[in-house]
Amino acid sequence: MRAHAVKAFDDNYIWIIQPTAEKRVIVVDPGDAAPVKEWLEQHQATVDSYFITHHHWDHTDGLKPLLADHPAPAFGPANSDIEGVSEPLSEGDQVNRLGLTFDIFETPGHTLDHIAFYTAGYLFCGDTLFSGGCGRMFEGTPEQFVRSLSKLRQLPGNTRVFCAHEYTQANLTFATLVEPANTLLLGYLEKVKLMRQQKEITLPSSLQLELAINPFLRFDQQAVIDAAEQHAGQKLTDKNEVFAVIRQWKDSA
Repeated sequence: MRAHAVKAFDDNYIWIIQPTAEKRVIVVDPGDAAPVKEWLEQHQATVDSYFITHHHWDHTDGLKPLLADHPAPAFGPANSDIEGVSEPLSEGDQVNRLGLTFDIFETPGHTLDHIAFYTAGYLFCGDTLFSGGCGRMFEGTPEQFVRSLSKLRQLPGNTRVFCAHEYTQANLTFATLVEPANTLLLGYLEKVKLMRQQKEITLPSSLQLELAINPFLRFDQQAVIDAAEQHAGQKLTDKNEVFAVIRQWKDSA
């Protein structure tokens, strides 16, 4: 299986999943139709289906124009009203496409309708989890976001993380404020800086790596708790408070 990154806007990635040598593909979060249509034409590919993680325009605006030229089932969150989505999905559902089975996780936090698509070794998580970070908490609560990230933490460490934005360098730079003594984090940031200087994509990441460097997955680690308490100037009673402090800290950094 291959997952191709199609760049859109300033920093979005539209993932195109190609499970086999066949020219049939799954398009994930098509915020812009034009680069997807160009990719399909260049590779003489046809669309088997569309996966939508949440309702934000930069993940959905290309869906309708793509459906006009490349009609196919569009899978998206059930508790939303996204124009063009024909197959609503909820927690525990499964999607079988092109010989792959995707498990559906509801992952509210960034938005209330957010879902993630997981098949063995591959996680398409939209804006819930980024490399070194997580999405802004626009609609959800810290409790919801922690539950969502906790679901993803349970996946196998070799799971490759396909998120929807090139935010890695900025996220890691903030993460060093939280864990300045995390040597793996510091080393990875230097690697990412070199990659970005060469205009290289930093994704996918891996869950094993994220568990070691991403403060938003490390809300129960003592170093992260200590940093959050120091930033807040008070003791924090649980992981939800730790997450909330780190999220607010990142928003204002």
